[in-house]
Amino acid sequence: MAQFDGSVRSDAALHGPRAGGGLCDPRAQQRLAAAARTGNGQVTAAPPALPTPALDGIRVIEICTTIAGPACGRLLADFGADVIKIESPDGDPVRQLGSLVDDVALYSTSILRGKRSIVVDLKSPQGLQIAMDLVMTADVVLENNRPGVLERLGLGYEQVAKVKPGIVYVRISGYGQDGPYSQLPGYGAICEAFGGVRHMTGDPDRPPSRVALATTDYLSSVYAAFGLLAALRHRDRTGEGQMVDVALYEAAFSQMESVVPAYDKLGTVPMRQGPNLPSMSPNSLYPTREGGFLLIAANSKATYERLVAVMERPDLLTDPRYATIRKRGEQANMRALDATVAAWTSEHDGTELETRLQAAGVPASRVFTVQDIFDDPHYRARGMLTQVAHPTLGHVTQIGVVPRLSATPGRIRHSGPELGADTEQVLRDELALTPEVIASLVQAGVVHGVTQVQSL
Repeated sequence: MAQFDGSVRSDAALHGPRAGGGLCDPRAQQRLAAAARTGNGQVTAAPPALPTPALDGIRVIEICTTIAGPACGRLLADFGADVIKIESPDGDPVRQLGSLVDDVALYSTSILRGKRSIVVDLKSPQGLQIAMDLVMTADVVLENNRPGVLERLGLGYEQVAKVKPGIVYVRISGYGQDGPYSQLPGYGAICEAFGGVRHMTGDPDRPPSRVALATTDYLSSVYAAFGLLAALRHRDRTGEGQMVDVALYEAAFSQMESVVPAYDKLGTVPMRQGPNLPSMSPNSLYPTREGGFLLIAANSKATYERLVAVMERPDLLTDPRYATIRKRGEQANMRALDATVAAWTSEHDGTELETRLQAAGVPASRVFTVQDIFDDPHYRARGMLTQVAHPTLGHVTQIGVVPRLSATPGRIRHSGPELGADTEQVLRDELALTPEVIASLVQAGVVHGVTQVQSL
């Protein structure tokens, strides 16, 4: 285990205030904008200042790969946190996932956005010292390695907290930091199976299915961000840091909030329902004339009455099988009512029927593809499709910032950086290393910038 003696940091980094960031730092950008000058040297009027982001001044050291951890870091960066992502020379595997254009993984342009990327060999003593020195400048460590990995390097929670008691140390793993399964490998899909979610996903007469997106990873990332902010609030009140332990399986399991008490008191083991909402009808996907599907959710008494009015089927109000919400939720009655609604929707165009139902106050939506989303005016009006500049690709459309804050809104500062794009700038500005020291670290293979990574 490395001894952290400050051998890499300069005296300025050890004893001086945190150095200002480079061009990726919003404070540096504000200084540059305010100092803009005309050709004759006169200071021009500064553009209207953007609101200070909610997490401005919070620094996060991200030691994460793939989805859950990087998604949490992206969420923090969207709201102004300075996220310094430490990567190995091979880079985060997310840089290889999904579709590529000009050797750039399009996914990485979004999930790594707003961050600074540095490449450090954490297996070398000097690289480990650099990582610890950066941690000493930070408020948060965010990691999603298997429990024990960072302890073996000397960067575990207890090791960091010993020298920086106020640190908030966020850990995302498959099964949590303790318990008999803590050392098992676990991805989001595995933890959905263990968490009971897969048993309930799919059609009742078929094997369990999967959701086509990394829902458990993203849910875990939000839990991690929530825990991180709660821990920072505690630190700000008391000065005390703490560890935040997020398990992927627990994030998946937390969605079964209605299932657990029902099993406890009734012994009920729910089965897969396909597109239906258990014990609720009409609430399903219904076919449309052109071959698409329309999701209708007439759950309440009022919405059911409105649906029946649009269908021009008053008999469905007097049929005793459908007299109450509970009656409509009985299995035999659900099947009969869903068949009636499906026969009606299949005679109509999906877009036209969606418009009629929505106008009548019945919750309904066509099943959108990503192409439909790009063409939809509501997504555009809400800024959920955002063009972000990229040094290689020109511009890439990304999902906008969620959630929306009225006074301190988040924003996308820049696209995901190239691997090692900020190595030299971070070492210079945050650790006050000289060009000569940085060059020697590059020569020794301890750190890598973009040029060195490309030559590997």
